[in-house]
Amino acid sequence: MSIYQTGTDIIYIDEFIFSHIASHWWPNNPGHVLVSSRNHYENIYDLPRKVNIRIAEFVKYISIAIRKTYNCDGVSLWQHNEPAGDQDLWHFHVHVFPRYSGDGLYVQYGKRELSNPKDREKYAKLLVSYVEENKYNSKRN
Repeated sequence: MSIYQTGTDIIYIDEFIFSHIASHWWPNNPGHVLVSSRNHYENIYDLPRKVNIRIAEFVKYISIAIRKTYNCDGVSLWQHNEPAGDQDLWHFHVHVFPRYSGDGLYVQYGKRELSNPKDREKYAKLLVSYVEENKYNSKRN
């Protein structure tokens, strides 16, 4: 089993998207989420329209879920393309960060650390419960 992802990190999967708690966290922003394309697309330029729309819809949905379940003050989205855009993983994905007043996320950029699987599981359970209670349906949400 990988230290980076376990079955307990997963939030949501369907035919287009895969969402899980990220393995690396910044000091004041634990529990950030990655939303990826289920099939391989290297970057935003390669995404089919339908996949792009589904990812965007789910990113909005999970942003609301994070705000409500983590009691954070807001969210930030990161998505990088090509080396000049800081892309370091060659599979399309969007980071959704919980934000707290004065958290210094951008100041802490280089200080990410590997998170504990039990901590990731705690955040995943919060979001899975939200998804189940609010019956996420890509045709409706």
